[in-house]
Amino acid sequence: MANPFSTHEVENQPPPFEDVNLFTSDAALQDAVTREGGGHASRSLVAFGLVCGSSDAAERARLANENLPRLETHDYQGRRTDVVHYHPAYHELMEVSCAEGINCASWLGLLKNADERVADQQVARAASFYLACQMEAGHMCPISMTHASVPTLRLEPAICDIWLPKVVTHSYDARREPVDSKRAVTVGMGMTEKQGGSHVSANTTSAEPADGTTGGPGKEYLLTGHKWFLSAPMSDAFLMLAQMKEGPGCFLVPRLLPDGGRNELALQRLKQKLGNRSNATAEVELQHAHGWLIGEPGKGVSAILEMVTQTRLDCAVSSAALMRQALAAAIHHAEHRTASGSKLIDQPLMIQALADMALDVEAAVALVFRLARSFDRRQDEHAYAWQRLMTPVTKYWVTKIAPHLIAEAMECIGGNAYIEEMPISRLYREAPVNAIWEGSGNVLALDVLRVLQREPDVAGIVMDDLAIAVGDDPHLKAALTRVESILHEPRLLDARARALVESLAVLAAGTILRSHAPTAVADAFVATRMGSLNRQTYGQGVDWADTGAILRRASPNL
Repeated sequence: MANPFSTHEVENQPPPFEDVNLFTSDAALQDAVTREGGGHASRSLVAFGLVCGSSDAAERARLANENLPRLETHDYQGRRTDVVHYHPAYHELMEVSCAEGINCASWLGLLKNADERVADQQVARAASFYLACQMEAGHMCPISMTHASVPTLRLEPAICDIWLPKVVTHSYDARREPVDSKRAVTVGMGMTEKQGGSHVSANTTSAEPADGTTGGPGKEYLLTGHKWFLSAPMSDAFLMLAQMKEGPGCFLVPRLLPDGGRNELALQRLKQKLGNRSNATAEVELQHAHGWLIGEPGKGVSAILEMVTQTRLDCAVSSAALMRQALAAAIHHAEHRTASGSKLIDQPLMIQALADMALDVEAAVALVFRLARSFDRRQDEHAYAWQRLMTPVTKYWVTKIAPHLIAEAMECIGGNAYIEEMPISRLYREAPVNAIWEGSGNVLALDVLRVLQREPDVAGIVMDDLAIAVGDDPHLKAALTRVESILHEPRLLDARARALVESLAVLAAGTILRSHAPTAVADAFVATRMGSLNRQTYGQGVDWADTGAILRRASPNL
């Protein structure tokens, strides 16, 4: 007999947003990958999209974020261990992403007897990274740093010969063993110190040649100091800066010494972070820790910037992925939820809000994959110029719009999005780190100014290319004129750098969409982002646009 007092009947709730192929359900992503040269990877991306959107992956992500990393500094007998313990789900996520090659795909051609296709691997890898971030973003931090370490490692052949074969492998090996005993390694980073932050030249960690030698490139040093942020402290090695008499040097600091002994990296505590919780970040003291110099003494900042440039691309890709996941969840909700007698997806205000967000997601995807293509084709002067100028520009804009958009998507879903059981709350906590890590807004704006001042030819090539791409579109022409007016007032550049960077990003995105996106998307983005409308929230100024076409393209339920 039914309980006459029962009131618990679930109705008007969307089905769970899971077991979705994140690649085949994302039209903007598919178009961008093909357009920018990664179409050769489409088959593997279809398979990986199914893995990343599965309910099994969602469960691993939940477990890795609910069971946080735990620091063990000593064993039960008092011996120093400095081990961070992760939930098994975290290691499973690492295995999935490394098996896909996200940790190494761009560098396969560097291996001896490489027989894999290596052209346009940055684009294909960016697509895999984009999908994996939607699976779970925290574990992508060590994946990103490991991949990005290769350009810096290659500056020192003796070190590269040892470490590169263990970095460039479709494998993950979490064992606590020295490099020679492992089938794969991960590489972290320790740049910032509490007194310096982004001003890494103010670092006080010191490096002295080991055993009284004269030192030099590839030689062993002893490092003493403190790092305020040590990302992924269970990595097998870290790239770090330390002061030498010639200036900051870049060092490879292994977690374990070649004989298997513990290097003198004393983990002090794990950071209690807003987001990125599945991934540990530590404070560490270096107590005569052994490190090997990469590159010339005093040239450490330029050496490690090779790594930073790669991770900046990943930050932008990650933010685009988080926005896409939030938007897809909101559209899925609106397509299944009824209010006032009709589906939310059919109600004018909801249509405009969702379509407006879809424009920014598509623009972000267009920008990050155009940037990835420039990494692939650096031998071309136009691609090289785009990479130099547009890496900080793209990272600035895409990472900054992500928190706002994800918050709007949460609002479209309502209270369910605010509780921890629904992963969109995790996306919201995750989003700010990409804007902070590897250069905050002001740092990026200053980097753009340095390119303008030191490499004017680079800026000239990009501006010429944008001028051609603008064509006859009046909104794009006006946006180009605004950018040029800022550039022609060098006395005001310091104060207007952020305005310049944002304007460049929106202009570049507009030109890509105008050339390649469906007319409904391009028309609405260009008119609303470059017109005269003063807008600070989504859902304004698109009432005239073909919002139905925009939403059909953005819907994950194709």
